[in-house]
Amino acid sequence: MPGTSTFQAEITNVSKHGFWLLLADEELFLPFTDFPWFRGATIEQLCEVELPAESHLFWPALDIDLDVESIRNPSAFPLIASATPI
Repeated sequence: MPGTSTFQAEITNVSKHGFWLLLADEELFLPFTDFPWFRGATIEQLCEVELPAESHLFWPALDIDLDVESIRNPSAFPLIASATPI
């Protein structure tokens, strides 16, 4: 039976342009231009990030799910959801 995963996600820095996310030994930048639904989030909401699976990130306070590959390679995922409901 597998043990509990110690693989964690952590926000390391936030700027007016986006934020940096540390996954194990990889640091990824999420620019607000590519991930606009994070633009109005508070620091507390950004920092409340969960890693339910190795390639799946979830921000419960924002109800945002992202695949890690969409951060590494946003051009492969060209559809961007609206930051506000229509």
